[in-house]
Amino acid sequence: MLKENLEQVEQNIEKACKKAGRARDEVTLIAVSKTKPIGMLREIYDEGCRNFGENKVQELCEKMEEMPKDIRWHMIGHLQRNKVKYIVGNGVSLIHSVDSYRLAEEINIQAKKKNVIIPILVEVNIAMEESKFGISPEDAIVLVEQIAELENVRIKGLMTIAPYVVDAEENRLYFRKIKQLSVDIGNKNIDNVSMEILSMGMTGDYMVAIEEGATMVRVGTGIFGERNYPKQ
Repeated sequence: MLKENLEQVEQNIEKACKKAGRARDEVTLIAVSKTKPIGMLREIYDEGCRNFGENKVQELCEKMEEMPKDIRWHMIGHLQRNKVKYIVGNGVSLIHSVDSYRLAEEINIQAKKKNVIIPILVEVNIAMEESKFGISPEDAIVLVEQIAELENVRIKGLMTIAPYVVDAEENRLYFRKIKQLSVDIGNKNIDNVSMEILSMGMTGDYMVAIEEGATMVRVGTGIFGERNYPKQ
């Protein structure tokens, strides 16, 4: 079942890349494994997947302990400052969800302690939804310029979570907006900043996101099925 799901997602990525005139290797598939048991992660790992995304620090750390060491782990959920010390310098490849200077500052403090450089993405709330984290598009450039001054943090691009929609086409406008924002920031040639990564698109809309320039897509349900949240 998981193998078939992954194959279908791969076919869809190929199709979207072809439609956009892009090479398949321009897009990284992140298997979003939050709430899923290790057995399911191993199954996807055995099919060749090496990029996994987690939402919670504790779950990320536990899974890192149990899974093979060649996995590239992505912190994609909201990150609290008091949890930063647990993931900086322990093998997390990329933090997608930096939406404030104070958070970036804490990442920098912890990175200095461990003498590492931490790659991050700035999270932008492109649709300005009250229920979502992320800096406003208007404030994003200023935030990027501020974070760029930090010695042990490197901005590698932008991330966004588009609205939940039934028709993925409704999000095309938002994907275009954040792509343009990344181009605008890139054109400023800010030291320690590159816009090589655009993390956008999830199970419901990743094909549209790829057509509009996504370089990373975060697919959970499309690979693992519906999430199992513990009962309260």
